[in-house]
Amino acid sequence: MSCSSSSGSEEDDEGFDSYRKGGYHAVRVADQFAGGRYIAQRKLGWGQFSTVWLAYDTHSSSYVALKIQKSAAEFVQAALHEINVLSSIADGGPANSKCVVQLIEHFKHTGPNGQHLCMVLEFLGDSLLRLIKYNRYKGLPLNKVREICKCILIGLDYLHRELGIIHTDLKPENILLFSTIDHSKDPCRSGLSPIIERPEGNINGGVTSLIEKRLKRRARRAVAKISLRDSLGGAGEAPKSARNIDGIDVRCKIVDFGNACWADKPLAEEIQTRQYRAPEVILKAGYSFSVDMWSFACIAFELATGDMLFTPKGGGQGFCEDEDHLALMMELLGKMPRKIAIAGAQSKDFFDRHGDLKRIRRLKFWPLDKLLIDRYKFSEKDAREFSEFLLPLLDFAPEKRPTAEQCLQHPWLNC
Repeated sequence: MSCSSSSGSEEDDEGFDSYRKGGYHAVRVADQFAGGRYIAQRKLGWGQFSTVWLAYDTHSSSYVALKIQKSAAEFVQAALHEINVLSSIADGGPANSKCVVQLIEHFKHTGPNGQHLCMVLEFLGDSLLRLIKYNRYKGLPLNKVREICKCILIGLDYLHRELGIIHTDLKPENILLFSTIDHSKDPCRSGLSPIIERPEGNINGGVTSLIEKRLKRRARRAVAKISLRDSLGGAGEAPKSARNIDGIDVRCKIVDFGNACWADKPLAEEIQTRQYRAPEVILKAGYSFSVDMWSFACIAFELATGDMLFTPKGGGQGFCEDEDHLALMMELLGKMPRKIAIAGAQSKDFFDRHGDLKRIRRLKFWPLDKLLIDRYKFSEKDAREFSEFLLPLLDFAPEKRPTAEQCLQHPWLNC
């Protein structure tokens, strides 16, 4: 979400409790930053550490994404780390050809809640998550999936092979299209003039308007539900078909390097968002670049089907979320080799000495190509070719997974 026109948090807002000492900086439309160079236009998104604003750069007469970090010491440290990683990426060469977001500059901004580190990033469009939602979770055409996969792999190859950086949190929210799906939300294509001075009547800060926005959003949802129920005669929701996305530019870039690390300096044992987490991370068996390749395979499946590859559940069933996650992997990929199953610091929590799960004994095997045909109605040819591309990336042995460079040569990508 670091430079998006939307974010994974689009369904809610950040709340007002964090607008205090050490927290977010309250921004109003037309607020100025860096001595008047950047002028805030509208909020793009937010995360646990920062808010992101569309800003107009008066020096270059272009639009940028302005990421404003919370001011407490731990958030400043996190921002400094991200700036360090992004600076390495920018120094490595022209990122425009590398499918990785570009840092333009960074500076400090002092406000009533403290001093905030700010990052200026190139403005990009919607996330892949927004694209998946826009297509109503129906799965994109495979030619579009190929285009997106190529961009992600070019970015990963640059990060891994040239810079030695592991992203560690690759997921659809952290990959952004070059432009917005809805052209009216693109500040360049929409033809709207930038806001240079504060609109009259906008005397309240960004915080106080959150209550009004939240109430309006709830009202809109309630009206939509009532009108849908009335139009269907109380029959429930109408079936939704996939949208035509032929005209959407699906070139994209990898963003959000707040959790990234150098391969020789891992930051944390627990990395990756749950659904995209590799088995060696769950087992605490160490990790390297291949964790990003596992996440990439999960994203490719999600683009092609509209569903997440692994959605583990836990609690109340006699096993935890981690064990369910491992079971789901084995139902798709076959039994985990004993050598790998017992090799991690957490292995004894889940596996017995034979390499079998302790609490989940009955597995229902459903191979990937059969899953694609039975559930997602792929043709046998498409299912076979897509499976041949994905399965090596989902090898339980991290060292056997192909690199991004090797994947770019795969026949499925070059049909």
